[in-house]
Amino acid sequence: MTTQPTTSGTGNARAKGPSSRRYTAAQKEQAVRLVRQLAAETGKDAGAISRVAHQLGFGAESVRQWVRQADIDEGRRPGVTSSEAARIRELERENRELRRANEILRRASAFFAAELDRPQRPSPGSSR
Repeated sequence: MTTQPTTSGTGNARAKGPSSRRYTAAQKEQAVRLVRQLAAETGKDAGAISRVAHQLGFGAESVRQWVRQADIDEGRRPGVTSSEAARIRELERENRELRRANEILRRASAFFAAELDRPQRPSPGSSR
């Protein structure tokens, strides 16, 4: 007897690897709080992340990243805060839009400059 791979609702076999599961802010905050609480109770950080991740059914690497980002956001560790990263993304998007607009204007300007440089033909109804 052969076993069939586990399938999702789409009928595709699930592959081991990164999932596209999204966690709520409340779930992330709970995981970070539990990791810090466990580390404080045991007096050591080792194993707290994987233990909490396993208990909550989250990926250990996801929880590790949340704790790291929370430490940065709270000033416990150096790095780019979440609000700074969001602002950088916003500025980069705006920069791309402005570069696109400048390119369009540059091309339109070149097109109309070429039209002005072209010798004008007399219209069929004019007499010269």
